[in-house]
Amino acid sequence: MMGTFGGALEARQIDASNGKLIAEVTGEVEKEEGVLVIRRIHLDMRLTAPEEVRETVERVHGLYAMRCPLYRTLHNAIQLTSSYTLVASAAQA
Repeated sequence: MMGTFGGALEARQIDASNGKLIAEVTGEVEKEEGVLVIRRIHLDMRLTAPEEVRETVERVHGLYAMRCPLYRTLHNAIQLTSSYTLVASAAQA
């Protein structure tokens, strides 16, 4: 999912390379008939980019999931969610 989000940002000339986009993934597991089953996965991303791209990043975050092969494959079986935080950096000349 992070790769799809990063690729969508890059397509809009927002640099998500070289550690500018990182993520922490949290999964929640439950027992079902004695078997551990993954029920929820949350991707918390952090993007370092200029403040002026915030609106574009918000728009991309709202639409990228359905273009992600992993999300499309698993979203009916597991609750997949994501969030992002924009860490403002100086605009690049």
